[in-house]
Amino acid sequence: MDHANHPRLTPDEMTEAVLTGAPIYDPEGQTVGTIADTHGAGPDMSVVVDVGGILGIGSKPVLVPLRDLDMMRDENGDVHGLTRHTKDELKRLPEHRQG
Repeated sequence: MDHANHPRLTPDEMTEAVLTGAPIYDPEGQTVGTIADTHGAGPDMSVVVDVGGILGIGSKPVLVPLRDLDMMRDENGDVHGLTRHTKDELKRLPEHRQG
């Protein structure tokens, strides 16, 4: 998938409602996870990415600063993001625990 022409999200679009459920792709274009939750707001926002697993089963939630993701919309208007990390690199991050 060529992301070069996908419009990037504006700061006003960086909300829980817009980001939750967005797939995250690695540099090779493979899906590495999905945004499950958000923490904070503005430039310091972080997102919980469920890495690996199938339909959320067996996935590992990790906390990723939103600034580390390139968030955009595809030709259909669907939100997705790119990370410079591989799935294995994300899986090595500490597991995020709610509460």
